[in-house]
Amino acid sequence: MTHTVEDVWRLFNQASEMPFGPGQIAAVEQVIRHADATGDPHLAFAARMLGTHAYVYGGEPAKSFVTFSWCLADFDRNPAPHHQRYAHTLLWHFKYMVTALLKFPEVPLDRTYAVLDDMERRYRDTGHSLHAVYSYRHRVARHLGAKDEAEEWFRRWTAAPRDELSDCAGCDPTAQAYYLSWLGRDEEAVALAEPVLAGQLTCTEQPQAILTTLLVPYLRTGRRDAARDAHLRAYRRHRSNLADLGDIAEHIEFCVLTGNEARGLEILERHLDWLDRAPSPAAAMDFAAAGAAVLRRLVETGHGELTVHRRAYGDRAAADVPIGTLAAELTALATETAARFDARNGTSAQSERIAQRLAAEPIGEHLPLSVTTRRRVPAARQPVAEPDRTLVPVSGTGGPTARAGDPTGGGSGPAAGVTEAAPQIPADAGPERLLALAEEYALTDREEATIAVLAEFDARFGAVDLPPALAGLRTEFRGDEHYQAGDVDGAQREWERAADLYRAAGEELRARSVTGRIGVLKCGTGATEEGMALVEASAAYLAEHGDLRRRVVAQQRVGLALLAQERLADALAAFDRAGQVLAQAGPSAQDPPIAHAAARNALMRTQLLRNLDRLDEARAAAEEARDAYRRLGPPQQLAVATMLYAQSLDDPAAAAEAFDEAVRLGVPGETELNARLGRARALAAADRPGEAIDDYVEVIGALVERGVEDGPAYLRLELAHTYFHSGRLLEAAEAGEEALLGLTRLDDQVDADRCRHLLARVYQSMGDNDAALEMLDELAANLDGPDNLPGRAQVLEEAGDLLYRMDRDRLAAERFAAAADAYQLAGQPLDRLRALRRQAIALHWAGDPQAAMATVERADEVAAKLPVEVSGEPEAVWERAMLDYEAARVLIGADRLDDALARAVTAPKQFRAIDAFGEALQADLLLGEALLRLGRPTAAEPVLRQALAALPRDAGAVPQAAWLLARALSDLGREEEAAALRAEYDLPSDE
Repeated sequence: MTHTVEDVWRLFNQASEMPFGPGQIAAVEQVIRHADATGDPHLAFAARMLGTHAYVYGGEPAKSFVTFSWCLADFDRNPAPHHQRYAHTLLWHFKYMVTALLKFPEVPLDRTYAVLDDMERRYRDTGHSLHAVYSYRHRVARHLGAKDEAEEWFRRWTAAPRDELSDCAGCDPTAQAYYLSWLGRDEEAVALAEPVLAGQLTCTEQPQAILTTLLVPYLRTGRRDAARDAHLRAYRRHRSNLADLGDIAEHIEFCVLTGNEARGLEILERHLDWLDRAPSPAAAMDFAAAGAAVLRRLVETGHGELTVHRRAYGDRAAADVPIGTLAAELTALATETAARFDARNGTSAQSERIAQRLAAEPIGEHLPLSVTTRRRVPAARQPVAEPDRTLVPVSGTGGPTARAGDPTGGGSGPAAGVTEAAPQIPADAGPERLLALAEEYALTDREEATIAVLAEFDARFGAVDLPPALAGLRTEFRGDEHYQAGDVDGAQREWERAADLYRAAGEELRARSVTGRIGVLKCGTGATEEGMALVEASAAYLAEHGDLRRRVVAQQRVGLALLAQERLADALAAFDRAGQVLAQAGPSAQDPPIAHAAARNALMRTQLLRNLDRLDEARAAAEEARDAYRRLGPPQQLAVATMLYAQSLDDPAAAAEAFDEAVRLGVPGETELNARLGRARALAAADRPGEAIDDYVEVIGALVERGVEDGPAYLRLELAHTYFHSGRLLEAAEAGEEALLGLTRLDDQVDADRCRHLLARVYQSMGDNDAALEMLDELAANLDGPDNLPGRAQVLEEAGDLLYRMDRDRLAAERFAAAADAYQLAGQPLDRLRALRRQAIALHWAGDPQAAMATVERADEVAAKLPVEVSGEPEAVWERAMLDYEAARVLIGADRLDDALARAVTAPKQFRAIDAFGEALQADLLLGEALLRLGRPTAAEPVLRQALAALPRDAGAVPQAAWLLARALSDLGREEEAAALRAEYDLPSDE
């Protein structure tokens, strides 16, 4: 296919919009081939100038030697106007060459010096300062390890005046700070660089370059938090760019220096395959040395069994390589490459530097790189259930109420709780008195007291043959202990023994009570028919023969057995029957065991009512339970009741106060975690995200300490949202990336994609648009199923919007087109109309009027076919008005002014029909512009005057309106009025 010059310029513009990397390089090389085929000298030169830039920043700097040399020769051989247009850029490219030539040991050093000499001659001849020349002579001296020479060039560099060929306001101080750090003058390096960070840095290499330079100075001067933040911010910028492989090596070494070998290994594994296509031998050498250092540290700290996954490349298959093997390979690569550099340079500087990196050791204590990643606590403590993605039950079948009495409906079993007052154990108490005391404590939820009394009992009477009734009671308590430890079989075995012992003692009430507990247990393990028979038989017997408390507990067990079968309404009816029995208590309702049974009943009713969506009743039951435990006093149960009450509240601020009460009770373990998690979520919902962060961090950190795998991933996603809404973007990105890693490992694509969407927003807010685009593209690829078409379309449109705001209009148009197709497949015509409209205007700004007009025509077809029930809605009217507005803009660009006027006239009317007055004023301005272009200033002047008068003085459109009105007045020969208007609005007098 033959391409015209115009076609190739269009390809040139598309390639220049692309992000650095292999894709852009392939596009640029295609442009160069087509440019040569056209025979256009300007195009051939411009294409190679673009090629030099693309090769340097895309990770293939060796190719830039050819394009730079070609351009330099062409510039000297055939001077032309287009050469002068690129003269400044060509002089700038000398700096790329000096830097790149140093990185290839096969390039003789004389060639680098020759380029430097030519650079200096040309800078002098064009009247430029030698500031940049001295800077790059200094770099060569530093590379050689020539300290005196480097110091002299540094002096000249910093003394010379800066000009437009000097490195930018971020890169120049970066290079100076790097040198000061090389000399060990860390305080000076920080003092020089930190003010730069406080300013605006718009260079491609900043702020990641200056932050990376400050890593070691920050560490060595004790600025550890600043060092962590610099690493997190800079690595995020470097990690997607092959050209930054050498900088990534600095971050791997930083992980060694801060005791974060696991993260260093993660970074090494992520970029290991880049060694196969390293941008230069120097970058490969530095990366290999840093990687070998982190692997050595892992072996030395007892992790030699680890492997690194190495992706397939060329003829090499993918493999998991032992870290010791890989460390040896990387060490050899680094040291051999350093030796090649030294052989070329005639010094030992590179070998000495690499040896130092290979031997790197931590500086000071471990520096946590994430506030939610703690080192595991080695203490042998029992792990607790982690908070789920909703507030979770503390343990057992009964949810949060399980610890307010055994889930099987017995006494409270042994469990960790808050510190209670030590029980008063009579020194002369016999076995019967001690077991009665233990039962009294159990029935009133005094868990620690129960444990203490049973321990004392065992110490005194553990070896004594007990009467069957006492032996049965102690055995029942042992069943409780098994149950609380999660040993269901052991619990059933002990309770069956207890029932036999009770019957042998003639204690049928106790025997029937225990068989009811066994029945609940069986229902919970799937033996529902046998279990319900035991529970119902127990309840019938206790209803006839038991006292009030036993009758209440019998109905509660029926409820628990039904709950285990997910028969929620039937379970609630059983707890309601228990409540009816309690209503008969009269004065005995104040007896502690009965009062506690009533409180437990309220807790269970709360949960069942919530699960049945009877929320008002659930709130009343929760309040009843909370108030009861405020009187009764066990903090564990009060905390659970308070949390359930908090969950029942519609007002997030009130819920946060209730959760705060639960936190302040100080119940350790999972109860505190649930309370803090509930408070965090309530505070976030109350639009107080900054106050929620500490609770999230504490909960996640505790779960990580316990080795919980899945809970932290979901909570980190919540934390990332909270950080984002608090404006703490760096922490939001870090938490989101940790969440994404965890959710991916859990194979939860739905939540992982939610996380990707959040990260795209975070990256955009941080100004890292390329990372945001990468995340959106990945998300769109995941949403490729027929059920995900609306989501896919939305994500594609978001990507198009981002590209449009980045002035990468051609790529934006492609995303909008893909979004329009997805909306069509999803059956969303109005959304399709919007995407087509946006595609058209993106194509307009991309300089492709024909494609823009074709897209407008497709959009017009969609607008004409909108369903009747949609077309009259304000949103549809707005979209058609916007289509007329954008179409007028496209038609003006295509020089079809009469058609443009026809569309421009209709847009303001449609906007005003739906009270969209701001958009109507913008449309008025476009109408005025169309009239002016058609040579109709008389018609344009009142339209523009009214629009200007209606706009607020600080509106962004005011300068445009004033400029257009001044032009209309000039066209009408009213220059005095036009000049007065320009003066009033501070417009250039020559406009």
